[in-house]
Amino acid sequence: MRRVISFSLAGVSVLGATSLAGCSSMSSTSWNMFKSAPPTVQVRLESNPAGADATTSLGQGCKTPCSVSVPAPDVPFTVAFALPKYQPVSVPVNVIKNPGDFTTPASVTTDPNPVFAELQPAVPPKPVRKPHRLKKPKPAAPATAPAAAAAPAAGSSFPDPNTGKR
Repeated sequence: MRRVISFSLAGVSVLGATSLAGCSSMSSTSWNMFKSAPPTVQVRLESNPAGADATTSLGQGCKTPCSVSVPAPDVPFTVAFALPKYQPVSVPVNVIKNPGDFTTPASVTTDPNPVFAELQPAVPPKPVRKPHRLKKPKPAAPATAPAAAAAPAAGSSFPDPNTGKR
């Protein structure tokens, strides 16, 4: 009987040792189930004119006006606004974390909220003008030309304004 009891005690101790060893070798990811999820914050995105593509530096994006839920980062992030025929705008966003205490829960806010961008029309490029070319002067009439050829015809309805001034 003594052997049966000693074998059973040895079996229990081996079983206990392996179960304790199993606990100590649990990966750190299994302890993550006890951690709370990182806080997220809702950020409202608006632009004038509406319909711009707004993208956060954290990866989330939408067409304005809209809201995105972003994980609360430890550092500020930016929101880039883009719309065809308008100049792109980037707006910095600060993250404000209030740790809370026994009476109030922790909170995370952003400044500004809503994030607003005033988009300016893109200035069209100025047209490229061709350089002005000087015209070649016309050759002068030969000096031997008769003066009568320069005078108006006798039956012209327009009289010569220089008549009598010579």
